[in-house]
Amino acid sequence: MFAILTVLSLSLFSQLNAEEGFDVRRHFSTVTRYDVAKDIVNLSVLGASNIPDGCTPIHVNLVARHGTRSPTKKRMRELDKLASHLEELIRDAEEQNLSLEKVPLWLRGWKSPWSGKLKGGELIRKGEEELYNLGIRIRDRFPELFEEEYHPDVYPIKATQIPRASASAVAFGMGLLSGKGSLGPAQHQAFSVISESRASDIILRFHDCCGNYKIFRKRQEPAVDKLKELVLDEITSAVVSRYGLNFTTQDIAMLWFLCKQEASVLDITDQACGLFSPSEAALLGWADDLELFILKGYGNSINYRMGVPLLEDVVQSMEQAITAKEEKHAPGSYEKARLRFAHAETVVPFTCLLGLFLEGSEFQKIQREEPLELPPKPPQSRNWRGSTVAPFAGNNMLVLHSCPVNSASKYFVQVLHNELPIPMTGCNGSDFCPFEEFKEKIVAPHLKYDYNSVCTAKVEEPEQKPVTSKLSQLFRWLFSLQNDDTRPTKDDL
Repeated sequence: MFAILTVLSLSLFSQLNAEEGFDVRRHFSTVTRYDVAKDIVNLSVLGASNIPDGCTPIHVNLVARHGTRSPTKKRMRELDKLASHLEELIRDAEEQNLSLEKVPLWLRGWKSPWSGKLKGGELIRKGEEELYNLGIRIRDRFPELFEEEYHPDVYPIKATQIPRASASAVAFGMGLLSGKGSLGPAQHQAFSVISESRASDIILRFHDCCGNYKIFRKRQEPAVDKLKELVLDEITSAVVSRYGLNFTTQDIAMLWFLCKQEASVLDITDQACGLFSPSEAALLGWADDLELFILKGYGNSINYRMGVPLLEDVVQSMEQAITAKEEKHAPGSYEKARLRFAHAETVVPFTCLLGLFLEGSEFQKIQREEPLELPPKPPQSRNWRGSTVAPFAGNNMLVLHSCPVNSASKYFVQVLHNELPIPMTGCNGSDFCPFEEFKEKIVAPHLKYDYNSVCTAKVEEPEQKPVTSKLSQLFRWLFSLQNDDTRPTKDDL
C-alpha cells in the first residue's frame, strides 16, 4: 500500500511540476549557478529587512564561495568512461536487434565535452562574472564603506590557496575596485590577495586541517553512498524502462552529474537533464542535499564546530571596528571590510554556525547537541537546499551597523545570505540583531569548543551507534515495497 501511495505521489508531483514550469537547474544542490540560486527565494525564509532610520554600516564581513567552475580532472576521466560505457550499451542493443527508437539521438556517439583536457576544476568565465558583478553590487550597496582609497589593511582580501578560490577573489576585487585605480584605460586598481598555507589554514580550509573531521567523514561516506543508492535504484529502474538501455545505478549517477555540468557550465538542459522526469530530478537533488546535510551541514556538530576559528575571526573584526568608531580613529587607519573567498566546505559550516535555515526548535536542538531531522523528501518543501545554502558564488555577509544613541542598542549585526536579509532563529527570527545579543546567543555557545578540542583531542567515550544506521532504517522504510507495519518506530530512529 505504501509503495502504491509513493508511486502516486511521485506521479502527482511530476504533473504539478510540469504544469508550473519545472526548472531542473534549481535542483543541482551545490552545483547551482548563482543567478539561478538568486531566483529561488523562499519568502518564509528570506525577506525584506527593516533597518531603523539613522543606522549606518561601519564594517562588513564577507564569506563567499568560488564561482562556477569546470569539472575536476578526476570527474573528467569518469565522464570519458561514461562515454565508453554508453557506446557499449548502444552496441549491445544493436547486436540484440533491440529498437533504439526511444534512445535520444544525442546519446548515440556521445563524447564528453571535456575529453582531452589536461586540467580541471578551474574557474570558468561565468564564474569570473559572478564574482566580478558581486564586487560591483557590494560597492554600490555600501558606498560609505568603500569610499576610502584602497589599502590592504583597510580592505583585506583573503582566499584559500586553491586556484579557483584565489581567482574568484581577484575577479571580485576587480569589480569592487573598478575605476578606482590608474592602470590602463579602464583605471584598474592593483590589490593584494592573501592566502594561508592549505596545510595550516584553519580559518578558510579548516576541513582540510581537522583530523577528527577527516575520520568522521571517512567513516560516514560509505553509508551515505548506500543511502543515495536507494534513490538511484528506484530511478534506474524507471530510466531503463523508459529508454530500453541496460543502465546501471553508476550510469545514472554519472548521467545526473553530467546533467548538472552541462546545465551549469555549458547552458545545456535538453540532453542529460532531459533523461529525467521532474520528480526524478527532484529526488536526485534531494539525495545530494542529504549528503550535504550529513557530511557538511547540521548532520553532525563536528561539521560546523571545526569552523569556530572563522566565527572568532568575524567577531574580532567587528569588535575592532567598534573600537575604531568609539575612539574616532582617522579615516583610512582602520579596517572597513574583511573579504574572504573559499569553498562550499567553508560556507556551509559557517552558515550552520549562524543557525541559518532552521526553525526555532531546531536552533535549540543544535545548542543542546541534539540531532536534527533529515530534510523532508519531495514533494514536501524544505529549508535545507544546497542550491540556496551554498551555490557557486554563494555568500554570507555580516554587516555591522552603528545606530542612533536613543536606539535599544548602539551596534547591530545584519546577516545577508546571497545578498538577501535572512532571519536568525537565535535572534528571535530577526536578520537585524543587537551585537551583544548576537555574541551571547549565537556566537558564545560555539566558543566553548575550541578548534583543538574539536579536531585533535581524543574523545574517550564508548562508541555510539552511527547515525547512518538510523538513516539506513529511515531510507529502507521510505523506499520499501513492504507493508506499512514495517515502518520504524520513534525509538528506532
